[in-house]
Amino acid sequence: MRKLRYLWNRITNMDYKKMYETAKIVHQRCGKNTLATMADMIWCGFKYMAGYMDYLVFEFYRLNRKQRATYVTRGVNDRIVRALNQEEYRECFHDKIKFFRLFSNYLGREWMDLRDHTAEDFALFLEKADRIVVKPIDGTGGKGIEMHDVAEIDDPTSFFERVVKEKKYLVEQYVTQHHEISEIYPRSVNTIRLVTILSGDEVHLVFSSIRIGNGKTVDNLNSGGMAAIVDETTGCISTVAADKEGKIYTEHPYTGTTIVGKRIPMYEEAVAMVKEAARVVPQIRYVGWDVAITEEKPILIEANYFPGHDIYQFQVHLKEDRIGLLPKFRQALENENLF
Repeated sequence: MRKLRYLWNRITNMDYKKMYETAKIVHQRCGKNTLATMADMIWCGFKYMAGYMDYLVFEFYRLNRKQRATYVTRGVNDRIVRALNQEEYRECFHDKIKFFRLFSNYLGREWMDLRDHTAEDFALFLEKADRIVVKPIDGTGGKGIEMHDVAEIDDPTSFFERVVKEKKYLVEQYVTQHHEISEIYPRSVNTIRLVTILSGDEVHLVFSSIRIGNGKTVDNLNSGGMAAIVDETTGCISTVAADKEGKIYTEHPYTGTTIVGKRIPMYEEAVAMVKEAARVVPQIRYVGWDVAITEEKPILIEANYFPGHDIYQFQVHLKEDRIGLLPKFRQALENENLF
């Protein structure tokens, strides 16, 4: 019934113009007939709960049925979130202020909720920082984030009044990342995305990657960033990087740094930290953690109760068999009747 409800919602709310444009992109890539591609997209929506962007990003047009069945698609990801993350507790992650309070032991930086402070308090906060980050408390994908050098804020009171008016209530000290991470790209904090599933008494790590900025001050894929897989055994980047447009990077275009083989400092400590943090709100069992590596330790930047699945299965990151991530999710949830 849930699958049928999902499919009905997708059918009635589908942007068919964008679907057609996506089908044309597929035609340009491989020569497949546009209308035939649209028909295949619709079939994949019914069979695998895959959206048209799944079809494009995961290159379903190159896959057979057995391969397609191994992918965490949009619908599959929705299903996992609904099953594992209790709705009444999701606000603990959606509201960044609540998240910061719950996970204060893992943040490693000063922050403040402007709703609880005055302009004078804000001015004192600036005295303890060289650079700050200002965020809306419920933003995603890097939207609405501002970064400012404190020396450039001439009038703290006017600045305070402006960001409060825009409902950007969260202010935090800018994170200075480990120099080895900055060597890849220094203009953004390049976060390690670690995805965990809490099943019974065990926390399973089901996905491990690094997100890297590209020309901007944020590392989000929706803002032009790229991602590469981090090997869970070695803590080294094990694949080339790729962005959502399908561009592949063996070296970073900004720094020229070779991406494959780059070691993530304190990677084991980062994994241990998120596995510990995964138990803080046990009612939210499926979480995507964004971790920064500083010179001293790994720290949490934020976490998502609805992890973006688009990063999971770039074709360039998969083995020759092109098997997706779903078998790993099944293994983590083998004692539960979910799939």
